[in-house]
Amino acid sequence: MARGKTHIVRHRRRREGKTDYRARLSLLKSKKPRFVVRKSSKNITCQLVGYGPKGDNVIAASDSRSLKSYGWNGHCGNISAAYLTGLLCGAKATKAGIKEAVLDMGLYKSVKGSRIYAALKGAVDSGLNVAHSEGVLPPQDRIEGRHTKESEKTTKEFRAAMGKIAPGISVKPVKPDTEPATEKPETKPDTPAKPVTKEAEQKQDKDQSKDQDKGKDQDKDQSKDPAKGK
Repeated sequence: MARGKTHIVRHRRRREGKTDYRARLSLLKSKKPRFVVRKSSKNITCQLVGYGPKGDNVIAASDSRSLKSYGWNGHCGNISAAYLTGLLCGAKATKAGIKEAVLDMGLYKSVKGSRIYAALKGAVDSGLNVAHSEGVLPPQDRIEGRHTKESEKTTKEFRAAMGKIAPGISVKPVKPDTEPATEKPETKPDTPAKPVTKEAEQKQDKDQSKDQDKGKDQDKDQSKDPAKGK
């Protein structure tokens, strides 16, 4: 007969570190399709997954390797590819009649401006309503690849692929990171004070001594004739 505490075996995917069932349950409680984003060093995968009595069913899916058919010849694992993959998945989802979803980032940590949020921005720009904070999304210049060495070529390919995936989306102009410096009014420098010479100091001392002597003479006259002071 067995004795001691009962050991509960966890689910296989929990033991393997592949699924967080608490996070999954909270997403399923929203009763919305999940916008699932998974990444590797060379690929980005986006899926819109619904839940049914028999399990999950994929409504729409896109892969960054399929972007070559839209004119994208860049790397399939960078931020630009993640955005285009999310845009493509969101466009397929909106055609299927899906209007809103909830982000499922799996076991990845939330990193501001990461590829996960680049894919999310693509899905949102396609017309899919996904709750998010604007502060976590990467800036537009980084999504277009303006920070790379071949920025002109990357931006040109990015906009061409974007136009084929979602023709109705217009790219907003990129704002400069630094504002132009405003001209400050010119201020005239203070004129330095002239140095005091020894002759001027001696003259000043003589004038002060004369004033003191005059004051003493007036006091003497008033003491002799008090009627003059009145």
